Amino acid sequence: MTHQPSDKAALRGEPSYVWRAGQRRRMQMILQSAPQMIGGRVLVDGCGVGSYVAHLSEYAQNVHGLDIEFERLCEPVQPLDNLVNGVGEQLPYASESFDAILSHEVLEHVQDDRQAMLEIARVLKVGGRAVVFVPNRWYPFETHGIYWRGKYHFGNKLFVNYLPNHWRNRLAPHVKAYTRHSLRQLWANTPLQVVQWNIIYGGYDNLIAKFGIFGKILRSLLYLMENTPLQTWGLSHWVVLEKKQDSASPASFLTL
Repeated sequence: MTHQPSDKAALRGEPSYVWRAGQRRRMQMILQSAPQMIGGRVLVDGCGVGSYVAHLSEYAQNVHGLDIEFERLCEPVQPLDNLVNGVGEQLPYASESFDAILSHEVLEHVQDDRQAMLEIARVLKVGGRAVVFVPNRWYPFETHGIYWRGKYHFGNKLFVNYLPNHWRNRLAPHVKAYTRHSLRQLWANTPLQVVQWNIIYGGYDNLIAKFGIFGKILRSLLYLMENTPLQTWGLSHWVVLEKKQDSASPASFLTL
């Protein structure tokens, strides 16, 4: 089934409506890098229509999903429990509630990404892991479209993220893209410590559907690049963070 861009595409991005090779690959990455999800209590922070909630429910004991868009929660991919309408900057859960948290291409859309990360740190248990995917600033395309002369233009736009911040943010004020340095600032001075950090390429399922074997060859080549310095130009940062015991006051990192 083909989905047209929604009227919230600029502000929120488009959720995963379908489950294809790209999503299956990321699901394997998530489970391998955060084994706490298997049999644990999990939060999908920014769950959209619930695709990752549904698939993680096959492994976790209990999966909760939160999203800012009430309309999307009303039409999940399948009937799901524990879906909550809320914002990432103020998660409606007690501290240390979850064994693992997934934030999949969400932080780039929130109003305050630093505060959203502090909330992830707060509700994650000590020893728990957060798996975070966000756009890479050095990917040649801005995948969330741009604004030009007051009108939003959906789709991939070449080299927008290579512009200086002033110009890039005028064209794409609705979405962030991260360098390693800017992303690192989000969890600075928190109990979250990096245990894994890669830059990965996408699933390119649409290209494969259009070009067949040639699309598959291109995807295989791009996946090989993930193990080289050429990962610099990958689609997304994939970061796994583990919450360590904080030697200071338990709430000290929340008031920075």
